[in-house]
Amino acid sequence: MGRKWNNIKEKKASKDANTSRIYAKFGREIYVAAKQGEPDPESNQALKVVLERAKTYSVPKAIIDRAIEKAKGGSEESYDELRYEGFGPNGSMVIVDTLTNNVNRTASDVRAAFGKNGGNMGVSGSVAYMFDPTAVIGIEGQKTADEVLEMMMEADIDVRDVIEEEEAVIVYAEPDQFHLVQEAFKEAGITDFNVAELTMMAQNDVELPEDAQAQFEKMIDAIEDLEDVQQVYHNVDLG
Repeated sequence: MGRKWNNIKEKKASKDANTSRIYAKFGREIYVAAKQGEPDPESNQALKVVLERAKTYSVPKAIIDRAIEKAKGGSEESYDELRYEGFGPNGSMVIVDTLTNNVNRTASDVRAAFGKNGGNMGVSGSVAYMFDPTAVIGIEGQKTADEVLEMMMEADIDVRDVIEEEEAVIVYAEPDQFHLVQEAFKEAGITDFNVAELTMMAQNDVELPEDAQAQFEKMIDAIEDLEDVQQVYHNVDLG
């Protein structure tokens, strides 16, 4: 554990805010979630998760509403959810989740982003077994880790871990406990989360030499810059 989620989130938000890419990615993800089920988060758990994540990234309400209305309007636009797995420098591992309306284009783009930056694509299952699906929910400056753990125990939620990271308290739990953890916080009057993610957590982080880390970060940037890429997970400790 202890992937410094605060730092990771701030880095991604800072990078994405400059181009508004994050808004476009969330717009697509919200549309797909609303299209696949009811366009109401109270009856569509997938949509509810996406909206909670969007809230932590301050996605404008207009973008959220537009995506949901597009789904309600019966748009024929469709996307495939595809996962790619690969390796970076020094055997580092990467998982790439995409939403695409052109599978051939996306596969080619992801393969090129790996290949041009010292990595290579793997076959399905070559990397994912080293990661665990995980719910990550964090609050800032309101409770200590011990207080949060006690809250979870009182709510009968068996979380994996509760860790203080700088000024935040991060809860790691099973994916199906995402909403239960949030509800436990809300029962205590806490409704603002600085992290609310369903992610893939590496079972073991690795550290890279300085030159390999620079190459790895360049590769991750190239992958994240791709239009169809929604999420990128890896096992490298970037410090």
